[in-house]
Amino acid sequence: MSRTDPIADALTNLKNNEAASKRECTIRPASRLLKEIFKIMQEGGYIGSFEFVEDGRDGFFKVKLVGRINECRAIKPRYAVKKDEFEKFEKKYLPSYDIGTIIVTTPQGVLTHRGAKEKNTGGRLLAYVY
Repeated sequence: MSRTDPIADALTNLKNNEAASKRECTIRPASRLLKEIFKIMQEGGYIGSFEFVEDGRDGFFKVKLVGRINECRAIKPRYAVKKDEFEKFEKKYLPSYDIGTIIVTTPQGVLTHRGAKEKNTGGRLLAYVY
């Protein structure tokens, strides 16, 4: 059976393991995009360390959980956002002005919505976490 959205599956897996008070979870299949999303979540303090494990197939990630995720989800459809439209989506997906992060893919790579504002670029919304 093929997966239709590995990003949504991975973030749901993270949230469910956090809710069950687990200290570690495995995310399968691995991808470079998931690695970039996990880097942003790690910089924000939502997850601990993570490592890629090669198993001869697609590989998987082992992620250490720190208990800081209240909600994390993929954004569907992947809205295209101009550099001055982020505030509308912050109001839609985040609980308050300075709480949480929207993860955006841009021509400069995968960034947070704040980083995209600083670099004065738009992109497509991938996920949010708070």
